[in-house]
Amino acid sequence: MTQQGPHHDMKMYGEIKLYSGTGSPDLAQKIANYLNQQLSPREVIQFPNENIFVKLTRSARGQDVYVIQTTSSPVHYNLMELLIMIQTIRLDSAARITAVVPYLCYGRSDKKDQPRVPITARLVCDMIESAGADRYMTFDPHAGQIQGFFSIPGDVLTASHMITAHINKNMRAQMKKLVVVATDLGFAKKGRNYARDLNASIAFVEKRRTANDSKAKALTLIGNVKDKDVLIVDDEVLTGGSIEQAVGVVKKNGARNIYLAFIHPVFSEDGAKRLANLPIKHIITTDTIPISAKILKLLKGRLTVLSIAPMLGEVIRRAHEGRSVGEMFNE
Repeated sequence: MTQQGPHHDMKMYGEIKLYSGTGSPDLAQKIANYLNQQLSPREVIQFPNENIFVKLTRSARGQDVYVIQTTSSPVHYNLMELLIMIQTIRLDSAARITAVVPYLCYGRSDKKDQPRVPITARLVCDMIESAGADRYMTFDPHAGQIQGFFSIPGDVLTASHMITAHINKNMRAQMKKLVVVATDLGFAKKGRNYARDLNASIAFVEKRRTANDSKAKALTLIGNVKDKDVLIVDDEVLTGGSIEQAVGVVKKNGARNIYLAFIHPVFSEDGAKRLANLPIKHIITTDTIPISAKILKLLKGRLTVLSIAPMLGEVIRRAHEGRSVGEMFNE
């Protein structure tokens, strides 16, 4: 019996077709270059009433389509554009559609941690599926359980392998008695993965969030950083408040040089300014979200942006060919 997908016979798709949303065009082009493909042409128009219109200028019928769109700021525009583009391609009778979402919005709204609140991350996953996606790809969601919010198969990737490989190749030799510091206990498991890959010890900042905003109070440091170099790790940075507190705690406890690594540069303008004013020797992040020229200038000389395009391009190739993605990471 032929295996059936949620929308069609999954064995009947054709060639790779790449479509880019307007949220991450540079990343989409890099992925296309890696795969030696052209981005498929489309029109995206926003009318004066703020409604979004998408038109494909060539047919995607019977093809294996990948829609590349991050859902960072402007969040609601980028999310709606993604949904409309997926539905447009579905109605054009594509054989298979994969939503490639490097940064998935609403990742922090992943549970009912107080009365009368939504689980918006689940709603976003439902909408992507309802729009017509057969599969999804994303990087480092804020909480692991978000994978379970999708009923369709997908590839949940991590950029930590790329970051630790870069550090080991270019920076590790100059780091003395390195300690990886997780910004909170919720990031402890991922922090341990960084420490393992860097052959470093680990410490944790204990903090408590007391309101429905971005403010949290750093309480204490679990671990020893005295006279040691420190790599602070997190999944994303917005206001930089948690990083500022972590830097203050490790400095108070006698750390030497401080480095920072995180996956998603969500960055408010004030957040970038805060990082620029902190005694951080170097910052490493990725291009899951485009970084503005103004922020790049603020952090010039201290910022390395690693591209996820080769990894995503290879995952797309393997998904298309039906080969293992885990083999890329010896899993």
